[in-house]
Amino acid sequence: MRDGGHAACGARDLATLCYKCYDRTMNRKITQRELRNQSAAVLREVEAGRTIVVTRNGTPVAELRPIRPRRFVPRATIAEAAVRAPGIDAGRFRADLDAVIDQRVDD
Repeated sequence: MRDGGHAACGARDLATLCYKCYDRTMNRKITQRELRNQSAAVLREVEAGRTIVVTRNGTPVAELRPIRPRRFVPRATIAEAAVRAPGIDAGRFRADLDAVIDQRVDD
């Protein structure tokens, strides 16, 4: 994609790839040696959203994929949502759970 666009679909970045190109581009295989020798470039690809499978002697041994960033939700926002939430009848809620979940412990 350094040539200005993806050859098959013209996408300028990983987020806009067509469905036909997604799997080929997102799941790339590299050797253990390539990971060792080009780790910075490989990590840049992962940060850009690509999943990379690392192989040793042709056998997949690891998968590198981006970690989704965690979203921080302030405590006040959660408390406000709880105040606005509808009330729950505890007895009815328990009865509904008992109707669909067997909570007996089998030894």
